[in-house]
Amino acid sequence: MKSWPEVLTFDVVGTLIDFESGMVDFIRAHCGPAGQAMDREAFLAAYGAAHDRAGTLLFPDDMVPVYHILAEQFDLPRDNGIARAFALDARNWKPFPDTVAALKRLSKHFKLVAMTNCQRWAFTGLEKSLDHPFFDTITVDDALCEKPDPEFFAFTRGRLSRDGIVKDKILHVAQSQFHDIGIAREMGYCVCWIERRQGLEGYGATIAAEEATMPDYHFATLAELADFMDENAPVAAMA
Repeated sequence: MKSWPEVLTFDVVGTLIDFESGMVDFIRAHCGPAGQAMDREAFLAAYGAAHDRAGTLLFPDDMVPVYHILAEQFDLPRDNGIARAFALDARNWKPFPDTVAALKRLSKHFKLVAMTNCQRWAFTGLEKSLDHPFFDTITVDDALCEKPDPEFFAFTRGRLSRDGIVKDKILHVAQSQFHDIGIAREMGYCVCWIERRQGLEGYGATIAAEEATMPDYHFATLAELADFMDENAPVAAMA
């Protein structure tokens, strides 16, 4: 790391929010016997692949056509109401068990900033579940593009520059190699990979990167990152 960070920027869905469990729980609760019998890992892999066929809607609106694709594959109800409810339920997804406490600990050392491909209408619910930990929040509605587009990072950097925060003072924290870690490293950011699926096969519902990027920091949970920062952050980091 070139210098100790002042700001941690976070991917939200998949890093802080357990969207995989959120989707699976919805399907099992609302899609009858087929939903209850559905294989979790097969469904998650199919969800990731379905995004390539879902058109140009923004997340989570794009979950409506994704649901219809998945309904064909898993014999789920062909129901527009369920498809829309599947998308709307994104605002109710819950954090990983360690997330909220870890963010509180990290906020003692750093300013925390959300960088999410989620639209603001859904992010508002997610931010509430996270107990509003952020110094600033950038959604797809603000950046007008989605990660891994480098313009998302450029927009965020420009906004943070208003507070005198430069790139060398930012550590980007994320789960997705495809959406975050690879492009952030390419753009010269210090990066921390939270490998939420450590020990599991495949990429789950996340798009697979063509090749893995070596991060500056690598943990299985956000709590592990918080432990590391508690032990190593300079006393005056937030002075």
